[in-house]
Amino acid sequence: MPKIQRENIPEALYRHLLLRVRERNIGIDDLKMMLAWFNSNPEVPHQRWYKRFPAMTVCGEGALVKTFLTPSQAPVGVELRQTF
Repeated sequence: MPKIQRENIPEALYRHLLLRVRERNIGIDDLKMMLAWFNSNPEVPHQRWYKRFPAMTVCGEGALVKTFLTPSQAPVGVELRQTF
């Protein structure tokens, strides 16, 4: 199973993620929580997946994080429940 890709993110995807952080008012504490999870080096499935945090949901496909959702938005894919 792949690990989350944290380097060499395609530029268009990187800009998309930054835009979502701003648009959805994702705070620094939320991003720190996500980073702590990333630092645990979680395995993710090859297909679509998502990981819920208190104030956001991180969505990805394979090794790439694809977007961030608010708690009221419905994610698609396999829910990851591992803790860090």
